[in-house]
Amino acid sequence: METKFRQARGLRRNILVVDDEVINRELLSFMLREFYQVYTATNGQEAIEMLTAGDRVYSLVLLDLKMPVMGGIEFLQIRHQREDLKKIPVIVMTAETEAEVRSIKLGAADFIRKPYNMPEVILTRIERIIELYEDQHIIASTEEDPLTGLYTKAFFFQYIYRLEQSNADNCMDAIVMNADRFHLINELYGRSAGDDILRAMGRSVMRILMRADGIGCRSEGDTFFLYCMHQEDYDWVPDVISEELGKAGSSATQVRVRVGVYQNVRREILAEDWFDMANMACSGIRENYTRNVAYYDNALHVRALHQERLIRDLRAAIEERQLKVYYQPKYNIRGEKPRLESAEALIRWDHPQLGMIRPGEFIPLFEANGLIQRVDYYVWREVAAQIRRWKDELGIAIPVSVNVSRIDIYDPHLEENLLSLLREQKLSSADFVLEVTESACSEDDEQLISVVGSLRSKGFRIEMDDFGAGYSSLNMLTMLPIDELKMDIRFIREMSKDARSLKMVELILDIARFLEMTVVAEGVEEEPQYRLLREMGCDVIQGYYFSRPMAEDVFASFLQREISA
Repeated sequence: METKFRQARGLRRNILVVDDEVINRELLSFMLREFYQVYTATNGQEAIEMLTAGDRVYSLVLLDLKMPVMGGIEFLQIRHQREDLKKIPVIVMTAETEAEVRSIKLGAADFIRKPYNMPEVILTRIERIIELYEDQHIIASTEEDPLTGLYTKAFFFQYIYRLEQSNADNCMDAIVMNADRFHLINELYGRSAGDDILRAMGRSVMRILMRADGIGCRSEGDTFFLYCMHQEDYDWVPDVISEELGKAGSSATQVRVRVGVYQNVRREILAEDWFDMANMACSGIRENYTRNVAYYDNALHVRALHQERLIRDLRAAIEERQLKVYYQPKYNIRGEKPRLESAEALIRWDHPQLGMIRPGEFIPLFEANGLIQRVDYYVWREVAAQIRRWKDELGIAIPVSVNVSRIDIYDPHLEENLLSLLREQKLSSADFVLEVTESACSEDDEQLISVVGSLRSKGFRIEMDDFGAGYSSLNMLTMLPIDELKMDIRFIREMSKDARSLKMVELILDIARFLEMTVVAEGVEEEPQYRLLREMGCDVIQGYYFSRPMAEDVFASFLQREISA
């Protein structure tokens, strides 16, 4: 036989022949056994038992209609109601033309007419049906996210392009949904709890699409994309999400889902760009807990372009030393007279086209995308070299605080890089104070404790920055080997007019005294703030009350005056 059947090129598929006539079973078995593994059943009931036994996978059923116990039509009716049987294609074997329509309605894939006098035609039709169903199954398995039932990302965009070909006149919206700190749910409650949350988010997407009419996918992890008919607002969406999360258990209620919307998508740009824009809106409210829905607009577009430029220009900024280190003095106020004790290194960006860029514009951006590590290493090198110059030229120096970002903590070479830098400049670890932001204390306790402990054992003083911003626990504070607490600047700004902020300052001072830690108050600008902090027992003050941050040459003169005074 000339036909090269798929079965001849690989694994032999299993076929079940269901017929009560022995001669028909034998005849079909003889025709098929060269290419397939053939099994037989004498009626529909026996066929169902064999198909559901679980001992083998069947690629096709050849089904007679007239049989005792259970005929072919009844078999098709049962198969039509069962998802496990629907996946197996059925070819009906009959000489009755009128039975074809009813069989098709019940899910039959094809017909083979009796008598079986054209073997090659039968084999070709069998191969075609198996191939179609297997390909359909492969496509379905790649098309659908198995956890949520939504489209996969690749198929989602394929369907968008198909929809656009016939619905280009409709106003459409692109939406991104993202769950905050989802990875902690997996760590705290297990992956099954995380899967429950993802399924709940999937149900949320389905409900949203029922109202907004569109398609959705699970893009990756805890991120979902929706493409739907334009809605004036999506303020109702968080309620849908909360309701579904509430059904997923107590752990799900701890999840905050952010929603970013790009309304009335512009067809002249790529569909993938629509969701980048929606994601910008979604990311823009990461730290804003008063909003769960954000909309992409022109201002956000301008901001996004600005941020992209900063990211692109960072390499040149480092190579051309556009990044300038400023120094702000820190005064010990425990004695009768304030005494210069140390300084903090602060970064500014003197951009050749954009002018002086303040750190609030680029530090959070680089923290979010990991580039902050390059900035930190640059600052460490600049500070180490500057301390060396102070010692060589002035014969004096003071410790300088430098930032250690969360991403630095996970760098296995962090300690060696710091020590190597100090050796290069002939400095000691006493010359650096390492500031670890409080937000870094919520990611990986064991890693943080290990790294900080090792650094402290090498002689570095460790300061927790922005304490009170709301991330770390008191238990974490007792486990971390910390020397200094720097209070979150918001408490200092508000303490003279807000009783709660004042109480927080008092509480932080009490905690620090109990744990025998030094307390630093930054952002002190006015005499009343200074006097109140002094009376309350604060140790160190930093802020405009004493001095603004100074460029390195200005600070050198300042340092010389202060030390000799």
